[in-house]
Amino acid sequence: MSLISQNVLPKDQIEKTKRKASDQPSLLEDDQELEGRKEDKPDTYRIKKRKEERKEEDKQLEIEQKKEMNKLENFLFGSLYSPVEFGKDDDEELRDGVDKSSALFFTDRSANSILSVYEDNAEFQESGDDEEETGQRKPVWVDDEEEKTSINIARVNRLRKLRKEEDESVISGSAYVSRLRAHHAKLNPGTEWAQLDSQSRNYSSDGEDSDVENETAVARCYKDVEGVDDILRTTEDLVVKSRAKLLPGLLEFSRLVDANAEDPSDAPINSVQFHRNAQLLLTGGLDKKLRFFQIDGKKNTKIQSIFLEDCPIRKASFLPDGSQVIVSGRRKFFYCFDLVKANVDKIGPLTGRDEKSLEVFEVSPNSSTIAFVGNEGHILLVSSKTKDLIGTLKMNGTVRSLAFANDGQHLLSSGGDGHVYHWDLRTRACFHKAVDEGCLNGTALCTSPSGSLFAAGSDSGIVNVYNRDEFLGGKRKPIKTIENLTTKVDFMKFNNDAQILAISSTMKKNSLKLVHVPSFTVFSNWPPPNRTLHYPRCLDFSPGGGFMAMGNAAGKVLLYKLHHYDHA
Repeated sequence: MSLISQNVLPKDQIEKTKRKASDQPSLLEDDQELEGRKEDKPDTYRIKKRKEERKEEDKQLEIEQKKEMNKLENFLFGSLYSPVEFGKDDDEELRDGVDKSSALFFTDRSANSILSVYEDNAEFQESGDDEEETGQRKPVWVDDEEEKTSINIARVNRLRKLRKEEDESVISGSAYVSRLRAHHAKLNPGTEWAQLDSQSRNYSSDGEDSDVENETAVARCYKDVEGVDDILRTTEDLVVKSRAKLLPGLLEFSRLVDANAEDPSDAPINSVQFHRNAQLLLTGGLDKKLRFFQIDGKKNTKIQSIFLEDCPIRKASFLPDGSQVIVSGRRKFFYCFDLVKANVDKIGPLTGRDEKSLEVFEVSPNSSTIAFVGNEGHILLVSSKTKDLIGTLKMNGTVRSLAFANDGQHLLSSGGDGHVYHWDLRTRACFHKAVDEGCLNGTALCTSPSGSLFAAGSDSGIVNVYNRDEFLGGKRKPIKTIENLTTKVDFMKFNNDAQILAISSTMKKNSLKLVHVPSFTVFSNWPPPNRTLHYPRCLDFSPGGGFMAMGNAAGKVLLYKLHHYDHA
């Protein structure tokens, strides 16, 4: 047994001594505790004070960091936290702690030639009305509040670039507007070809003298604006479309309700024509019925129907004065329907003639003469008043087509010999005869309303367009040869202003082409790609050009609206 183990007390005695020591503290310990309590009070106060100071320092640091971030964002993206304020005094700005001599200030001299225009305008406004004689354009409207408003351009970062001097702060509203315009012109310079009076400009900026020259050139340029931009003074060109010229390429049209929707025909339609009032349309076909419709594009109300028992209608036409309708077929006679008296007269056979068919005819524009195609090259002239035969004309070949010109004083004819004849109806003589280029057998003729152009079609599908004066002067070359049809040309028609020429063939489906006469090109979107025209047989334009009616072999009269023309 060791010495340590001999001196060790038992466990029970050790616990008792510990309890006594804890229960009976000494006086010295009491004194030390009292002194420690006194010292603990000032230590906790100091700790609290330090914590508060640290919190304040952290707050100040956050505020400073936030300010630095705001300054950086203002510098990069403009005034996000300092919006533009009008009319503040300098004392209030000083209280806000704004540094006017900021490093962000700079003087831009790179665009003096452009800035000068707007700065000069501002100086003119500030100086008074005496400066208005300098040739500058007067504004249409002036805001009186601009002169009363004062703007501090030093307070907001993104406006400091507008200062001319470093210590400049408050400027008037008009000066502010002019400087903004000048700055915009500097950032968005126009292309040289778009600048007015660009040849007189001098873009050198070597010194103040060159800057003054640039200002003078630009001011002289803007002085001439008033005579140049008259088109900007009215919105008429934007609201009202110009109707003078029809553009080539695509034809603007829309399909309307069929003209004969209330009473369609069971047989092919051979003739359609508008009355001179543009509201009445006649249709005639092999079902022996002559129908009249009131055309409005919506209902197309049927007005009247006339049944001709012994005459399948091959052609029907109004007299140009609108008083009568001439109806013919493959018969020795023809009918005349009087619109005023509402009666039908049967006329023929013609005295001294044995023609078995009077199905092809034309009416003169002055409503005085009706020309029928006769046998063996004869052309029969009938008076529209008396309905009597007043004369005949004789061609070398067979007659196939006729057309009037020069207000009914001249007549054109073509036929089996491939020639185009010009007849003077006053003397009943042929005054010109020439070959239609490339034509062996003429099948169709038509003239423009003015008579300056005429078109000749052949059985090969070729259509030649001629200038009539040049043709009569000896020029045999056509202005244009149209080769868009591949079968015999049966029908041709100019519209009211001769900007559209319609050509068609009855031998093939959809074989109807609309030609843009000024450019002699075919409209690419006609016929409509998703719709069938069937076999076209006849066509007519309304007097104002707004409607186009086409009769086909299925007994329908298709009606279209041409958007280029305002009136029917």
